[in-house]
Amino acid sequence: MRKITICFMLIGGMVISLRAQVDSREIGNLYLEDIPEIPEQIFSGLLDYQNFRSAGLVDWSLDGKGVFITTRFGETNQVHEVGGPGAYRKQITFFNEPVSSVVMNPNPLYPGFLFLKDLGGNENFQVFHFNLKDNSYRLISDGESRNTAPLWSNSGTKYAYASTRKNNKDYGVYIGYSDNRLGEELVLEKEGFWSPVDFAPGDKLLTLRHYKSNFDSELYILDVETGELTKVDEGPEPAIYSGGVWSKDASRIFYTTNYGTDKTQLRVYNVLNGNAFPVTTKTPWNVGGLTMSPNGQYLAFQANENGVDKVYIMDTDSYSYFQLNNLPDGQVGNMAWHKDNNRLALSLATSSNPNDIFVINTTTQAIEQWTFSEMGGLHPDKCVTPELVLYPTFDKKGGKQNVTPAYYYKPKDQIGPYPTLIYIHGGPESQFRPGYNSMFQYLVNELGMAILAPNVRGSDGYGKAYLMADNGYDREKSVKDIGALLDWIQQQPELDESNVAVMGGSYGGYMVLASLVHYGDRIKCAVESVGISSFVTFLENTKAYRRDLRRAEYGDERDPKMRVFLTEISPLTNVSKINTPLLVVQGLNDPRVPASESQQIVKAVRENGGKAWYLLASDEGHGFKKKSNRDFYQATMVMFLKEFLE
Repeated sequence: MRKITICFMLIGGMVISLRAQVDSREIGNLYLEDIPEIPEQIFSGLLDYQNFRSAGLVDWSLDGKGVFITTRFGETNQVHEVGGPGAYRKQITFFNEPVSSVVMNPNPLYPGFLFLKDLGGNENFQVFHFNLKDNSYRLISDGESRNTAPLWSNSGTKYAYASTRKNNKDYGVYIGYSDNRLGEELVLEKEGFWSPVDFAPGDKLLTLRHYKSNFDSELYILDVETGELTKVDEGPEPAIYSGGVWSKDASRIFYTTNYGTDKTQLRVYNVLNGNAFPVTTKTPWNVGGLTMSPNGQYLAFQANENGVDKVYIMDTDSYSYFQLNNLPDGQVGNMAWHKDNNRLALSLATSSNPNDIFVINTTTQAIEQWTFSEMGGLHPDKCVTPELVLYPTFDKKGGKQNVTPAYYYKPKDQIGPYPTLIYIHGGPESQFRPGYNSMFQYLVNELGMAILAPNVRGSDGYGKAYLMADNGYDREKSVKDIGALLDWIQQQPELDESNVAVMGGSYGGYMVLASLVHYGDRIKCAVESVGISSFVTFLENTKAYRRDLRRAEYGDERDPKMRVFLTEISPLTNVSKINTPLLVVQGLNDPRVPASESQQIVKAVRENGGKAWYLLASDEGHGFKKKSNRDFYQATMVMFLKEFLE
């Protein structure tokens, strides 16, 4: 163990200086500062909650008898094949790093798939091809740049993906070939974030998405032979465009947008005349997840109804649609049609079950579970299902009180008042949704804590106006939503207002630190992971390919007036107000929120006389993806909460 001593001065009899001793040690790839030894009973008590698995859908197998999934049998998620309902899971890939964005080649002459993999969480994802004939794989991308959105053509003879290989900032779109022909074609080279979406039948046309910010994106059609680019244009108003799925005859494109509306709607674009019209005008929720059947007759889509996914099937001729009613309430992941154009496979997680694969007959609505992921020693009946609550916030609109939605986890068969954890999601354009969270179940069941997960202004899922309500100079209004939640907690007899902790990661980490600045006297302790401590240094040091995207959300630090504002509201500037015990967690290779953001807040808190535990993983990035690292972090968090909550 290494002991690092930091000395401060005493002047004139006043205690304006401290003597602080930082204890540091290393455990494998983990570096710890001021974190005590973790008792064995904490590790053993967590086992039932940590040893669960989940299954994410990739696609149907080419013969239609089984499915490919991603799941973990070791440290990280890998590709597996499941031969049928409840069948044995056969592992296909065996890497130390997790695989993601797996896409199957539709052509049986080229059985295999594309996938992404990075190194140590650095998010410089590389595109690989896996050959199912001989279980060999090869690197397709350059091995250095960031690559994303791999996509097969309809014929399966070529693929597309986006890459920053030109300048490590802007994304070009590349096309390669299944027969391993040497060389790739650069078919689009422009500034910004461009990604391929879907090949039209015939594989000559390709839809592209140009992402500019969380409230502004565009949809284009690219002729891959001529390079001609045509915008799917609704009008001049900035809006979100997503999807871009072709009809079977290549005459129409199905996509979602919130152009002219508050929520995203499913719309249809006529390629021949450029006209567009809405389909889901009576669905008052954000629509997404568009998945076309092989024959083009049916389009499956999802509606996010207050954090719960509902799945709909639309006839692409009549545009009539109906809801699949037999699915449990939860979060739906990837969806894939069987080649019979009748069965739809999807992954689904609920608050009491991890992600698993289900197949539903869209005609009879009969549903069949295909995977049965283990939950360690935990039984679903022991899991707590959260309640949706709406609490009043600090302001009104049009004379009407504004409210914030929050999911409330309450201990079963325990007597309050309960110590309370406020969990703040990241993004900020994300949304807390009640899927399976084993650590929440542990905290509720074993520590008797209540958990409140608010979707403060700026969260996705509640419309355009709500999404943009914290942009720019309105940034701290979302922090005030946490102050209003503390007021609400104070009014609940079953909650202990004197025993409140806050936790969050990424932007949620900023929110944790900002909550300590404004409401630290009402918070007993805080857990912050990969969080922003200074908006200026964050924007200057985040990777170049995402810097302009973040400036659109937070403000441009190069503008003198905005720089002053961002500096004023940053937790690092106001660190003298942070006196609450703090656990900070960071991945060394984080390209989004660099490790320097965590290091500078830990240093400043300690110099101010505060208490800060620090956990750094040298083989992780923006969050912990490896099971052993994640398990240790969770044990550290439990020990921290036990130490500082009564």
